Amino acid sequence: MRFGIGYDVHKLVEGRDLVLGGVVIPWEKGLDGHSDADVLTHAIMDALLGAAGRGDIGRHFPDTDQKYTGISSLKLLQEVLMIIGDAGYRVHNVDSIIVAQKPRLAPYIDKMTETLAQAMYVPVSCVNVKATTTEGLGFTGRGDGIGAHAIASLKEGAL
Repeated sequence: MRFGIGYDVHKLVEGRDLVLGGVVIPWEKGLDGHSDADVLTHAIMDALLGAAGRGDIGRHFPDTDQKYTGISSLKLLQEVLMIIGDAGYRVHNVDSIIVAQKPRLAPYIDKMTETLAQAMYVPVSCVNVKATTTEGLGFTGRGDGIGAHAIASLKEGAL
Protein backbone atom coordinates (compact mmCIF):
# COMPACT_ATOMS: atom_id res chain seq x y z
CA MET A 1 0.00 0.00 0.00
CA ARG A 2 1.10 3.53 -0.76
CA PHE A 3 -0.43 6.80 0.43
CA GLY A 4 -0.43 10.35 -0.87
CA ILE A 5 -1.95 13.68 0.06
CA GLY A 6 -3.20 16.46 -2.15
CA TYR A 7 -4.31 20.06 -1.74
CA ASP A 8 -5.59 22.66 -4.16
CA VAL A 9 -7.20 26.09 -4.00
CA HIS A 10 -8.63 28.43 -6.59
CA LYS A 11 -10.10 31.91 -6.49
CA LEU A 12 -13.84 32.41 -7.07
CA VAL A 13 -14.70 34.72 -9.98
CA GLU A 14 -17.75 35.68 -11.99
CA GLY A 15 -18.26 34.31 -15.49
CA ARG A 16 -17.04 30.75 -14.86
CA ASP A 17 -18.84 27.50 -14.06
CA LEU A 18 -18.30 26.08 -10.60
CA VAL A 19 -17.07 22.51 -11.15
CA LEU A 20 -16.35 20.25 -8.18
CA GLY A 21 -15.66 16.55 -8.52
CA GLY A 22 -16.64 16.74 -12.17
CA VAL A 23 -20.10 18.11 -11.31
CA VAL A 24 -21.30 21.57 -12.34
CA ILE A 25 -22.75 23.27 -9.26
CA PRO A 26 -25.27 26.06 -9.91
CA TRP A 27 -23.71 29.16 -8.38
CA GLU A 28 -23.13 32.81 -9.16
CA LYS A 29 -19.36 32.33 -9.35
CA GLY A 30 -16.92 29.71 -10.54
CA LEU A 31 -13.30 28.88 -9.91
CA ASP A 32 -10.58 30.66 -11.85
CA GLY A 33 -7.84 28.55 -13.37
CA HIS A 34 -6.14 27.29 -16.50
CA SER A 35 -8.32 24.17 -16.74
CA ASP A 36 -11.88 23.96 -15.38
CA ALA A 37 -10.25 24.69 -11.96
CA ASP A 38 -11.96 21.74 -10.25
CA VAL A 39 -10.14 21.95 -6.90
CA LEU A 40 -11.55 18.65 -5.63
CA THR A 41 -10.39 16.64 -8.62
CA HIS A 42 -7.03 18.47 -8.58
CA ALA A 43 -6.46 17.59 -4.92
CA ILE A 44 -7.32 13.96 -5.65
CA MET A 45 -4.98 13.88 -8.65
CA ASP A 46 -2.12 15.25 -6.55
CA ALA A 47 -2.83 12.65 -3.85
CA LEU A 48 -2.74 9.85 -6.43
CA LEU A 49 0.46 11.13 -8.03
CA GLY A 50 2.05 11.56 -4.62
CA ALA A 51 1.16 8.02 -3.58
CA ALA A 52 2.80 6.70 -6.74
CA GLY A 53 5.85 8.93 -6.28
CA ARG A 54 5.16 10.70 -9.58
CA GLY A 55 5.29 14.39 -8.68
CA ASP A 56 2.29 16.68 -8.92
CA ILE A 57 -0.22 17.96 -11.45
CA GLY A 58 1.83 21.09 -12.18
CA ARG A 59 4.65 18.88 -13.39
CA HIS A 60 2.42 16.79 -15.66
CA PHE A 61 -0.08 19.46 -16.77
CA PRO A 62 1.68 22.86 -16.61
CA ASP A 63 -0.48 25.96 -16.88
CA THR A 64 1.94 27.22 -19.53
CA ASP A 65 0.74 24.49 -21.93
CA GLN A 66 -2.19 25.77 -23.97
CA LYS A 67 -3.54 22.27 -24.64
CA TYR A 68 -4.86 22.24 -21.05
CA THR A 69 -6.74 25.54 -21.35
CA GLY A 70 -10.32 24.94 -20.18
CA ILE A 71 -9.86 21.14 -20.13
CA SER A 72 -12.07 19.01 -17.93
CA SER A 73 -10.20 17.87 -14.84
CA LEU A 74 -11.85 14.47 -15.28
CA LYS A 75 -9.85 14.10 -18.51
CA LEU A 76 -6.70 14.98 -16.59
CA LEU A 77 -7.68 12.43 -13.94
CA GLN A 78 -7.78 9.80 -16.69
CA GLU A 79 -4.20 10.71 -17.60
CA VAL A 80 -3.18 10.47 -13.93
CA LEU A 81 -4.66 6.97 -13.80
CA MET A 82 -2.45 6.01 -16.75
CA ILE A 83 0.60 7.50 -15.02
CA ILE A 84 0.00 5.58 -11.80
CA GLY A 85 -0.91 2.47 -13.81
CA ASP A 86 2.41 2.67 -15.67
CA ALA A 87 4.07 2.83 -12.25
CA GLY A 88 2.33 -0.44 -11.31
CA TYR A 89 -0.45 0.91 -9.09
CA ARG A 90 -4.21 1.29 -9.01
CA VAL A 91 -6.58 3.25 -6.81
CA HIS A 92 -7.55 1.59 -3.56
CA ASN A 93 -9.28 4.41 -1.66
CA VAL A 94 -9.73 8.19 -1.74
CA ASP A 95 -10.94 10.45 1.06
CA SER A 96 -11.42 14.17 0.42
CA ILE A 97 -12.86 17.36 1.83
CA ILE A 98 -13.96 20.55 0.10
CA VAL A 99 -13.48 23.76 2.10
CA ALA A 100 -16.06 26.37 1.07
CA GLN A 101 -18.28 28.81 2.91
CA LYS A 102 -20.78 28.86 0.04
CA PRO A 103 -22.55 27.40 -1.85
CA ARG A 104 -24.10 24.65 0.22
CA LEU A 105 -22.62 21.46 -1.24
CA ALA A 106 -24.50 18.70 0.62
CA PRO A 107 -27.03 18.20 -2.22
CA TYR A 108 -24.17 17.47 -4.67
CA ILE A 109 -21.89 15.23 -2.59
CA ASP A 110 -23.41 11.93 -3.78
CA LYS A 111 -23.14 12.95 -7.45
CA MET A 112 -19.51 14.05 -6.96
CA THR A 113 -18.72 10.75 -5.26
CA GLU A 114 -20.35 8.73 -8.04
CA THR A 115 -18.67 10.76 -10.79
CA LEU A 116 -15.21 10.43 -9.24
CA ALA A 117 -15.62 6.71 -8.49
CA GLN A 118 -16.67 6.06 -12.08
CA ALA A 119 -13.74 8.12 -13.40
CA MET A 120 -11.29 6.14 -11.24
CA TYR A 121 -12.86 2.72 -12.00
CA VAL A 122 -13.52 1.95 -8.35
CA PRO A 123 -16.71 1.23 -6.41
CA VAL A 124 -18.45 4.21 -4.83
CA SER A 125 -17.54 2.74 -1.44
CA CYS A 126 -13.87 3.49 -2.23
CA VAL A 127 -14.43 7.24 -2.62
CA ASN A 128 -15.47 9.65 0.12
CA VAL A 129 -16.26 13.33 -0.42
CA LYS A 130 -17.02 15.70 2.43
CA ALA A 131 -17.53 19.45 2.67
CA THR A 132 -16.95 21.95 5.45
CA THR A 133 -16.98 25.68 6.03
CA THR A 134 -14.41 27.73 7.88
CA GLU A 135 -17.00 29.47 10.06
CA GLY A 136 -16.39 32.69 8.12
CA LEU A 137 -12.63 32.70 8.66
CA GLY A 138 -9.96 33.24 6.01
CA PHE A 139 -10.25 33.47 2.25
CA THR A 140 -12.77 30.63 2.05
CA GLY A 141 -14.85 32.16 4.81
CA ARG A 142 -14.95 35.49 2.95
CA GLY A 143 -16.05 33.68 -0.20
CA ASP A 144 -12.87 34.57 -2.09
CA GLY A 145 -12.04 30.97 -3.01
CA ILE A 146 -12.54 27.27 -2.46
CA GLY A 147 -9.98 24.69 -1.38
CA ALA A 148 -9.86 20.91 -1.20
CA HIS A 149 -7.74 18.30 0.58
CA ALA A 150 -7.44 14.62 -0.34
CA ILE A 151 -5.66 11.49 0.73
CA ALA A 152 -5.36 8.46 -1.51
CA SER A 153 -4.16 4.94 -1.09
CA LEU A 154 -2.88 2.81 -3.95
CA LYS A 155 -2.27 -0.89 -4.24
CA GLU A 156 -0.11 -2.77 -6.66
CA GLY A 157 -1.67 -3.98 -9.88
CA ALA A 158 -3.35 -2.79 -13.04
CA LEU A 159 -6.86 -1.40 -13.39
